[in-house]
Amino acid sequence: MRFVEDGPIKLLTVPGIDGSGARHWQSSWERDLEDCYRVDLGCWDDPIRNVWISRLDQAVHEARGEVVLIAHSLGCQTVAWWARLLGPSGVSSVRGALLVAPPDVDFQEVDPRLDRFAPNPDVAFPFPALVVASRDDPYATISRAREIAGQWGAAFVDAGELGHINANSDIADWTEGQALAELVASGIRDHSHIERLAADLLVVPAGPGRRQSGRVALEPRSAA
Repeated sequence: MRFVEDGPIKLLTVPGIDGSGARHWQSSWERDLEDCYRVDLGCWDDPIRNVWISRLDQAVHEARGEVVLIAHSLGCQTVAWWARLLGPSGVSSVRGALLVAPPDVDFQEVDPRLDRFAPNPDVAFPFPALVVASRDDPYATISRAREIAGQWGAAFVDAGELGHINANSDIADWTEGQALAELVASGIRDHSHIERLAADLLVVPAGPGRRQSGRVALEPRSAA
């Protein structure tokens, strides 16, 4: 990340159930951005909460430096459970977290595997965090997503109508999300401030469709 002056930061993507396929924006970031790596949670189609927490902890430890967590779907609850179990001292290397489309693990009938991460953990993240939610996400209503952000002490931004903010959302490499990742890594902790900046980066039109991209300064991956 170019804007960080005190050393490089690794981006660790934390996918949800079934991982993120080749067309998913997380996969695109891993291919195109320097120091962006996937956390291999294992058992992708049969998630086990304690296994995923352990794998995340291992990945953060092996990064040997500051990280920004880029979680999607059930990966968001994985981050939350990990932070709750380890406490502030155990997550001190996390500079920030971008939590995209967290599902409602308490009140949903879409996928019974989500129940394994219930209840949604109450934890006040000791690092800056931003929850990004969609108005038509089948896994959580926008109001419930806002409640989840409140449970985690995270800032919140409405991304408009983007479904589950995944490969089916027609957002390609989601450059707006890259700008949001920079925002959470910047160290801003004031919720109202980060929410205003995030809203400026996500220009939401009246109806469904693509959004105007915000400025992005993440380091592109060097050619081999």
